[in-house]
Amino acid sequence: MDRTIIRLGPHHRDAAVATLAAAFQDDPAIAFMLPDPASRPARLARLYRWMFAEHLNNGIVLGTPGAEVVTLWRLPGTVHLHEPIWHPGALRFVPIFGRHIARAIRLDDAIRTHLPDDERWHYLRVAGVRPGCQGKGLGGLAIRAGLAQAAASGVPAVLETATPSNVGLYQNLGYQVLSEWHVPGGGPQFWTMTNQATAA
Repeated sequence: MDRTIIRLGPHHRDAAVATLAAAFQDDPAIAFMLPDPASRPARLARLYRWMFAEHLNNGIVLGTPGAEVVTLWRLPGTVHLHEPIWHPGALRFVPIFGRHIARAIRLDDAIRTHLPDDERWHYLRVAGVRPGCQGKGLGGLAIRAGLAQAAASGVPAVLETATPSNVGLYQNLGYQVLSEWHVPGGGPQFWTMTNQATAA
């Protein structure tokens, strides 16, 4: 396996989508938005296909050449650039979330509410490692590559996670908890984290 972290492009899409869809099968936030385990794999593939393309246009995608690890980043000036889940042109989200689209909207709104207000950040939207490749340090390699770009730009980084075990992993990478919160309506707990916890 090539452990080099590179900027992924359109030709990495299928491998990257497969990695993210597999990595997030049991994620608490995903399970809240897509509670049916049987339909979740196909819906996740649609979701991450859209997210991958969206970050090629409005951010960067870092990972290994084989997409064993994939990280989606927003750069300063695009942190809050956002296509709402529900608006007249967003019918593409109905096949993804189906009758649970209201849950997705609540979670999406809650995340945006807890992001820092300004745009001077590198925002790690998603980080996933292919299940068979987990525990090999790939996630840390990709995230450190993104953090190095943030440091070169002179800005901090921000992320959120709904997986309790991830909090310690991110702390080992230099992140600190900025806030803890729950998605309204019985949604999961989230931790918003930054490598500059005093920034707001």
